[in-house]
Amino acid sequence: MKAAHAAGNSPVAANLISTLSYQFANQHDPRTAVLLACTALRGAETSATPATLALLYERIAWAHAKAGDRSATEKALAAVERHYDQRHPDNEPTWVYWLDDNEIQVMAGRCYVELGLPQRAEPLLVDAVARCDEDHAREAALYSSWLAEAYLQTGDLHRAAEEAAHVVRLDARAGSARTSDRVQHLRTRLAAFRADPAVRAFENLYESEANLPVISRRPS
Repeated sequence: MKAAHAAGNSPVAANLISTLSYQFANQHDPRTAVLLACTALRGAETSATPATLALLYERIAWAHAKAGDRSATEKALAAVERHYDQRHPDNEPTWVYWLDDNEIQVMAGRCYVELGLPQRAEPLLVDAVARCDEDHAREAALYSSWLAEAYLQTGDLHRAAEEAAHVVRLDARAGSARTSDRVQHLRTRLAAFRADPAVRAFENLYESEANLPVISRRPS
């Protein structure tokens, strides 16, 4: 951050702070996450490009979702779309390359899952999963894992377990610690429903995959 400021690049510093916010949010400290995400935005609000602002607002939305604040989450999600629509691809920093329409839609779906609003999350995630290229196994696994969680929240065990099984297959190809963590999260959520045939099939698939040679996991 000091190097970014010394170089006169406030948006890079803001991205670093907002990334730290994302980590705090995922480590169950949403109050710190909200503070950091809003601080990041304030530091670069007048100098950041539209796509960068969209990314900073995404981190604000996620922090508020983790804090259970629906109103603040939806306000931030609206700002994400507004700024992203104003982007100029040729003028955007290279480090925001990965932010696209699908990622924005997935984040909105994730926020609604976190807020316990699966009816809002499901159509967003269904559409995003359908458009995801499964050659990118890590992203496809992550997207599908949140869709499985949305189905769980609606009580649709069959589709939740089927989607979770799909995540297991993708995780075997992804070699990602993050996708493996999502598999374990889904296993924990589904554990109470092991009497259901679809859940048993999911668990059997997981156990069969677990007996295959272990893929080296890399942080991602």
